[in-house]
Amino acid sequence: MSRIKEFNLPDLGEGLTEGEILAWLVEVGDTIELNQPIVEVETAKAAVELPAKWAGVVTRIFHEPGTTVAVGSPIIAIDTDPTAGPVPSAESLAAVEVAPEEGAIEPGMIGGPAPGGRTAVLVGYGPKTTTAKRRPRIGTPTASTTAAPTTPPAPVAPPAPVAPPAPVTAPAPVTAPAPVTAPAPVTAPAPVTPAQPPSSSPVTSVGSNGSSSPAALVRPAGPVLAKPPVRKLARDLGIDLAALSGTGPLGSVTRDDIQRAAAAPAQTETVVTMPAAAVFDAAREQRIPIKGVRKLTAENMVASAFTAPHVTEFLTVDVTRSMKSLERLKSTPEFREVRISPLLFVAKAVLLAVKRHPMVNSTWSGATNEIVVKDYVNLGIAAATQRGLIVPNVKDAGRLTLRELAEALNALVQTAKSGKTPPSDMSGGTFSISNVGVFGVDTGTPILPPGEAAILAFGAIRPTPWVHKGKIKIRQVTTLGLSFDHRIVDGELGSKFLRDIGRFLADPEGALLSWT
Repeated sequence: MSRIKEFNLPDLGEGLTEGEILAWLVEVGDTIELNQPIVEVETAKAAVELPAKWAGVVTRIFHEPGTTVAVGSPIIAIDTDPTAGPVPSAESLAAVEVAPEEGAIEPGMIGGPAPGGRTAVLVGYGPKTTTAKRRPRIGTPTASTTAAPTTPPAPVAPPAPVAPPAPVTAPAPVTAPAPVTAPAPVTAPAPVTPAQPPSSSPVTSVGSNGSSSPAALVRPAGPVLAKPPVRKLARDLGIDLAALSGTGPLGSVTRDDIQRAAAAPAQTETVVTMPAAAVFDAAREQRIPIKGVRKLTAENMVASAFTAPHVTEFLTVDVTRSMKSLERLKSTPEFREVRISPLLFVAKAVLLAVKRHPMVNSTWSGATNEIVVKDYVNLGIAAATQRGLIVPNVKDAGRLTLRELAEALNALVQTAKSGKTPPSDMSGGTFSISNVGVFGVDTGTPILPPGEAAILAFGAIRPTPWVHKGKIKIRQVTTLGLSFDHRIVDGELGSKFLRDIGRFLADPEGALLSWT
């Protein structure tokens, strides 16, 4: 029996075909014990941890996290006897020489193995022992094709005499270089004539023909020349004097220069930045694979919505007395260590109403053309998790006391939030509650889980003006929404069932005394 055991992915639910490897809890080379959790797998119903079927050493992990594996495929290999030494490899087993069986023919004998993998035959008909020669390539001349075998070779002519080398010619004499011309003497710079002080008379320049013309005035470096009234005018108009070329005496800025600059249009270049065109491509999209819990939920919701004819009714209830009863219940010794919420009273109201109207807790069987009424209530609570919506249920909730029901609801919610709800807790539900009030929603029209006849939506509890004993007061009010399968539950039955739930929430203490 092989010591290497391959652990296949089991069916973790009712007819599941695949599961996704979420995380490995062991690595290759780890020593594991029997029933030790080794891998976390997400199926279409929940994420569960699989225990090891054997103790030993992990030798191989077949799939990386994130891989979807079919049920029955190997996911891990375990060496169940690591103390027996290393496991022989396939190469070492192939290199082992197998002894011949009894009656086998020795090599070299007729009928036995011969060199080259052949079988020895009669003398003279065995394999050749000469060295094989390579066949010449097509088109390559050989000795057999270039010369005839019967014709003697032609005499070889003596080589022609080699001519003596030509005498080497002497090199031509080198011509002497031309004499270098002496550089021209450097002319001394002309003496610099000092600048003449500016005068009020215009400067004239003499042309090549001896005529004279007024020369352009050059404004001396330094502060801008302008009279005080001109400076004030430039300041009032927002003109920069340094940016102007004066036309007045000695390059001074005049009033006309200021007015011309103010009248000229602004030359400032305006750069208009156009917004980039919006791009709608895969870079701005997110793709979420539809698998696991989300995939099964979608399939169930579609099947339910297009199979069972849904009807939804609403009822607004004053739950002020329920909230007061809940506070008194929290102060009792039996419930001091138990976390309770208004959902506990809603669940109890549903269980008592089912006893009064058992047809609501039933299933439509199309295969047998029957309505299956159930005497037990597996109460489902819709829970939103990171992997999608799941509806685990409390088994046989109608037989639990109020404290036991509170503990079961707390355990169910905590397990669902951790993502470790077993598949068994999500199968076999008969009636469900969707607590949309925790999200601040007033109510909704919930879709039936497959196989169930009704589901209740429990909305948020809000302080609301309400007519109480003939007066308008602020009361704690909520809205209930009941969806049911109209093939099983007609309008009258659905209305009575929803009315009884509302009566319990309006006066829970009175309902407990009169209904139980």
